Amino acid sequence: MKKVLCVEPVIFVYIFASSLTVPLVQQFIYRRLWQEEYNSTFVSDSNVSHCEQNKSSPAYIKQKEVQEKASVFNMQLELTGAIPSLIVAFVIVANGDRQGRKRSLVLPSVGALIAGISLSAISYFSLSLSVLFAVAFVTGLFGSIATFLGGGFAFIADVCHDEKQKTTRIAVVDLIFGVVSGLAGLSSGYFLRGIGFTWTFVTASLLHVINITYIIFFLEDTVGVSEFQHEAPASCKELLRETFSGVYMLFKTAPSKKRVLIIVLLFTFMTYLFTMLGGSSLFTLYELDEPLCWNEVYIGYGAAAFTSVSLTSFLGVYLLSKCLKDIYIVFIGIFSYVGGMIMAAFAKTTLLMFLVRVPSLLCFMPIPVLRSMLSKVVLTGEQGAVFACIACLEVVTGTISLSVFNILYATTVAWFSGFSFLLSAGLCLIPLAVLCWLLCTSWNGEDLALLVPEEVSSIESGDS
Repeated sequence: MKKVLCVEPVIFVYIFASSLTVPLVQQFIYRRLWQEEYNSTFVSDSNVSHCEQNKSSPAYIKQKEVQEKASVFNMQLELTGAIPSLIVAFVIVANGDRQGRKRSLVLPSVGALIAGISLSAISYFSLSLSVLFAVAFVTGLFGSIATFLGGGFAFIADVCHDEKQKTTRIAVVDLIFGVVSGLAGLSSGYFLRGIGFTWTFVTASLLHVINITYIIFFLEDTVGVSEFQHEAPASCKELLRETFSGVYMLFKTAPSKKRVLIIVLLFTFMTYLFTMLGGSSLFTLYELDEPLCWNEVYIGYGAAAFTSVSLTSFLGVYLLSKCLKDIYIVFIGIFSYVGGMIMAAFAKTTLLMFLVRVPSLLCFMPIPVLRSMLSKVVLTGEQGAVFACIACLEVVTGTISLSVFNILYATTVAWFSGFSFLLSAGLCLIPLAVLCWLLCTSWNGEDLALLVPEEVSSIESGDS
């Protein structure tokens, strides 16, 4: 059977199934906590969710308590799966340079399938919410989304031999991520209203089955694995050495300028991801609360609005990369995000909340561009190492970000629910300051952020 090198369908299906599940899990937790707090069934009509707006009412106080509990519960759930997924992502993606990329795609898909089946059982049999922690931990053992995306981006870096094409191709994956997650978010409300939690989780599980089948039987690996590479390491010590050697050598043998540049770009990526993930993760809870009081369909509409943001960010990368350096595209994207978060902090009507996406139209641009800049700086045999670093940073940053912002939201929701959005916008000053330093620092006339691997190689030879 002839295999193909097209990984985009795999990413499409995985992101759709995962994005269909995530908002439903948040709403499932919210509703179960609501029922425990009120000792009554959660009510949702065609217009708004069951949402008390009279601040003097005892129900309003209980509603805020549910908001706080849901926020803290989500934070604890993220922490449970973060540590195992961090280790697995680092090991699997880093070893991809020698052992192939497919395992980075298969393992997270299997983990997501297990999670989907477990969520179906929890919903159908009304099991305790504490079971979700076991599900999160097991899913983390299979690498979760960080391993999947790390392997996917490394796969694309392998097949892209033209450096200009690499930025666009990586941006296409982020476009798929945004568009598909938006479509899944839009669909989630209708799925929930039409077939309920249980069968929606079953549907997501079936999609993961299709994905696993495609990866195993139809997708060709980009890394040719020799018989020597198939041999098992002689000891656990040798296995660990092989696992970490690629990342270690990436920093150890690199000339000082290249090493500093990699660290600066990784730090910029991490700090912007921290602010963006933290701020955007609170949208569902913010929209469920007064005065918006959105139901599941409106929440789906809100998630789908990010489709336009992903599309415009991709178009921004595609068009701006023809006339601007990568670093300036990152600047524009960060300022776009800051404008959206400031507007979200004061959005008190449904129309205004939807309009938050207008200033945020280019906010996704920094992520693919920074990935591309890092990929261009390293050599072909170092792609797995650099994307392993990125994957680990995504896990660590995402976990810390979600934990910090969920705790912050739980603390401030009673007096100003938009405070977390303002903080997210303010923290963007950190990556902006780092980029300004990079621009103002002399690199002997060489724009290292735009070097292709061959040029980096020549610099290394000259320095040595």
